[in-house]
Amino acid sequence: MLKNIENTGFTALSSAEGKRIANKDGTLNILKTGLPFWERLSLYHSLLRMPRWKFLLSIILFYGTLNILFALAYVCIGVEHLNGIDGDNLPGFLQAFFFSSQTLTTVGYGHISPDGLLTNMVASIESFTGILSFAMVTGMLYGRFTRPKAYLIFSDNALVAPHKGGTALMLRTASYKNNHLTDVEAQLTAAFHIEEEGNTLTRFYPLKLEISRVNSLALSWTLVHFIDEESPLYQMGAADIQQTNLEILVFVKGFDDHFSNIVQQRTSYTAGDIVYGAKFRPMFRKSDDGSGTLLELDKINWHEAVGLTEPSTSAINA
Repeated sequence: MLKNIENTGFTALSSAEGKRIANKDGTLNILKTGLPFWERLSLYHSLLRMPRWKFLLSIILFYGTLNILFALAYVCIGVEHLNGIDGDNLPGFLQAFFFSSQTLTTVGYGHISPDGLLTNMVASIESFTGILSFAMVTGMLYGRFTRPKAYLIFSDNALVAPHKGGTALMLRTASYKNNHLTDVEAQLTAAFHIEEEGNTLTRFYPLKLEISRVNSLALSWTLVHFIDEESPLYQMGAADIQQTNLEILVFVKGFDDHFSNIVQQRTSYTAGDIVYGAKFRPMFRKSDDGSGTLLELDKINWHEAVGLTEPSTSAINA
């Protein structure tokens, strides 16, 4: 019997878990409850990791809301305390709104100015708020721009292919940006959900790679786990894999010499993502002028079916 990993950081009681441990994009399939929302939320991390369109939309909504609140404050004080307002062109609220946007951004065109103690106090508070908010947004933009990231893509499927007279589990990864990763290390873990004494438990097993570390990830890298007697996938056929609640967790980390920092990325494959009896086709070739190598990233999942003899004994029934 293979020795499973006990200290994975995940629970062994899979009856209390969801469908999968990690999503394809590497995020954990976990929702946290039990504490108030604001204690569970890290605004800094959320703004750093959210998609660009959500980040830009959040900024627009933030400044729009601020301008509306300050415009309402000016209206409550009285728009007559804003010198230069022309009531014939725009309604008072809109003119207060545009004055607020000019004050918040410290543009100050000058044709409208505050008059009176309350109006000047609100304008002063708004100017100070604008300076602080722009400093924070600028910091967030810089943080998003300079945040170290692995920029790795993985093949959509993991393959069980012929290899050295037997079979092997293979998946492929590549760096899709113009950065360069060195000292790249990969780890694979198989998570099996099994029935044991009436409970559904998760057993984690390390998947030994033929090459677990490369000096440079200049081209694509095919991770190969040879399925021998020491492998938890030994004697598992196509039907066994599909019927087993199996998940392959993939962890890759390396040193980015542009950021001078270690970056990492993860993904996972469930049984439905594993193709039995297929092999990857090359995704790089000589450039047309013969001066270099062309890495075709759109072919990272390019594979073809191959003949593969099913094992005579089912691992599930063994």
